[in-house]
Parts: sequence; C-alpha cells; structure tokens
Amino acid sequence: MHILIATDAQWVLDELQAALGSPSTTIQVVTNGRHVAPAVAEQTPDIAILDLQIGSMGGMAVTMDLRLDHSSGALPHVPVLMLLDRVADVHMARRSGAEGWIIKPLDALRLRKAVNALTSGSCYAEGIPEVHIETATEEVEVTEEVALSE
Repeated sequence: MHILIATDAQWVLDELQAALGSPSTTIQVVTNGRHVAPAVAEQTPDIAILDLQIGSMGGMAVTMDLRLDHSSGALPHVPVLMLLDRVADVHMARRSGAEGWIIKPLDALRLRKAVNALTSGSCYAEGIPEVHIETATEEVEVTEEVALSE
C-alpha cells in the first residue's frame, strides 16, 4: 500500500507512521498542501491522509483541489482521510469531498480502521451524532372504493 501523508506537524507524522507503517507500506510525506496534487500526479497513492492545517493550504482546500482535478481528468481519484481538530470541522470535511475523517487526538486503532475502510471503497466518519428516529405505530384503515357501472 502507498500512503500519501500531508502534514507539517512532526507529532502527527510520528503517530501516523507508528500506526500505519509496515514492510508492505510505503509512505510519502509532503509538508505543504500545494505539493499534494503534484505528488498524486507523480505516484498515485492508495489513500491520502491530510491534516487540517498543512503549511499555506489546509486539508479542506487540498481535498477540493483533488476533487476538481479528478473531475477534469487531470488526476485519478484518491480516497482522502482528513485529520480534524474538532467536531465543528466535520461539516467542512463532508462538503470538501473527503471520504473519511478522524477527530484528534489520534490513536492507532481508529487510524487503521479508517484506512482499511477507505482503501476498500467504504467511508469512515466521526463526530456525526447518531439520529434515533422513533416511529409511532399507527393502524391505517384502507378502504377500497369500487365504482359500479350499469
């Protein structure tokens, strides 16, 4: 598996490498959001993991840039896992086109679960409250009207 990581925070990179590193995994690191699209063009990753803040271009803008480049045919589609700072950022992660996001602090179990989900074509989302819908059971009487013709 080839993973592209975009972050300028060394502690984030350390946690990602510890959680996702393996002999069968290659990790490419960019420290500026503007370098993500050229890195994808050079070698298409199986997944891109984007920090919310990356140098001069944040993860939201990078994701939208990747989606626009894909829609124009300039780049292949790459699943994006975004690393969010707070629950309030979930709305923007959804709108930017990311397939998944994790809210910091990070941990290895959640990171591996999210990467596995995204690389298998699924999604991974945190910070969205579960909606419980209660339905009232109502008995509905159905009547059939028959038109009589003579």
